[in-house]
Amino acid sequence: MTDIVVLGSTNMDLVTYVEKAPQRGETVTGRDFRTIPGGKGANQAIAAARAGGMVSMIGAVGNDAFGTRLRANLEHSGVDTDDLRTAEGASGTAHIVVDAEGGNAIVVIPGANGTLDHLSPGDEGVIAAAGTLLLQLEIPLPAVLAGAQAARRHDVRTILTPSPARSLPHELLASVDLLVPNEHEATALTGRTDPFEAATSLLDQVPEVVVTLGAAGSLYVTRGAEALTVPAPKVTAVDSTGAGDTFVGALAVALGEGRPMPDALKWAAAAAALSVQREGASVAMPYRPEIEEAYAS
Repeated sequence: MTDIVVLGSTNMDLVTYVEKAPQRGETVTGRDFRTIPGGKGANQAIAAARAGGMVSMIGAVGNDAFGTRLRANLEHSGVDTDDLRTAEGASGTAHIVVDAEGGNAIVVIPGANGTLDHLSPGDEGVIAAAGTLLLQLEIPLPAVLAGAQAARRHDVRTILTPSPARSLPHELLASVDLLVPNEHEATALTGRTDPFEAATSLLDQVPEVVVTLGAAGSLYVTRGAEALTVPAPKVTAVDSTGAGDTFVGALAVALGEGRPMPDALKWAAAAAALSVQREGASVAMPYRPEIEEAYAS
């Protein structure tokens, strides 16, 4: 089993399902509402654990009912929560609208995640003992930077999902081994709308880039080699929430196990395709036997 540490957010997703998302000033009637544990950090941790990784979560939840449920959900999926701290106040929340085609729009309120602005004593040791560190941008940037630099000091592979997209300091990118934006984040980071141009321009700052392209699959570029495009399985999407996190979590497991990048991308794509066929984020993430079956088909 590959050892993975996730430093990131935990949120309760407040999900509304509608036929068509409302426009500004418009009121629509939804068909369902659910509270589902989420957050990009927790989602990636659960995805990696279900895919067969040995996963620890460094993060923060509030001392509210959501916090209790968020912690329990991680533990139920096999994630170690010894380094998931409890902060005074509310847990983070994500307010999500999902339309009939599986598309979504999301508003995130950080809550307890906003207290995670540094590494606590012992966090660096947890990172040092891992093979891979997964990072996102739903916690304060100083903690993301501290985690990446700790991983670099201990030769731990660092995978960064730059979401929500924002300008990133050079010292952070200098400590990242693999950057995994979606096509919109790649454009936001580079100003280039073509995924290949965006990805290759990012190679000036990081050694490897995977741009996820939704139903079109993924694009991989690295220094000194030809680009690689891996298609996604053809499926009917029900809810795309958490698909990118499923992809990253599964990819981290595959790479940690030593799979070549083309196989790792195909394996991660199989996991993501399974997740979009179910409603919800973490609850929709597949387990390893499902991924293996889909990958082989």
